[in-house]
Amino acid sequence: MKLINLLFVCAIFSSCNSTRAIYDYDDSVNFNQFKTYQFFPDFQSGLSQLDETRLITSLEAEMKVQGFSKSESPDIYVNVYSREYIDQNRSSLGIGIGGGGGNLGVGVSGGIPLENNSVILELTVDFIDVNKDSLIWQAIVETKFNSNASPEERRAVFNKMAKKALEAYPPKK
Repeated sequence: MKLINLLFVCAIFSSCNSTRAIYDYDDSVNFNQFKTYQFFPDFQSGLSQLDETRLITSLEAEMKVQGFSKSESPDIYVNVYSREYIDQNRSSLGIGIGGGGGNLGVGVSGGIPLENNSVILELTVDFIDVNKDSLIWQAIVETKFNSNASPEERRAVFNKMAKKALEAYPPKK
């Protein structure tokens, strides 16, 4: 019985949607040469002005943690764009009733959705080499997003996403 309870608890925790990230980079680039940054001149994230300000503040803090300083003549440009989509819930609890006797069986079943569809916010963070005008590093981060969240909750979401986006920078070759 303890094993069944443990498996149930593990299934609940593993089904929770945490912040996920995917990284890609140009493996021919020496990332140690980049020390300064600026946001892309035509920066348009696709977020509301308030959320974009929260995102920029979060990214600036994480860039500082990574050892970058903001500059008017940067080594790299940082560009971000966003996308929201609905994650269609495919999880359901199946309930069935059946019976039979002899060579005859009858069954009825149905599914109950376990949770509502979720809004997912996806941010793509690009690092662009200013001198070569080429993409050198990219992170795609996604998490559940509550459009009705308070400003503090939104700030926390953007802090978490910025931290997750830059946790794999510089890439380990």
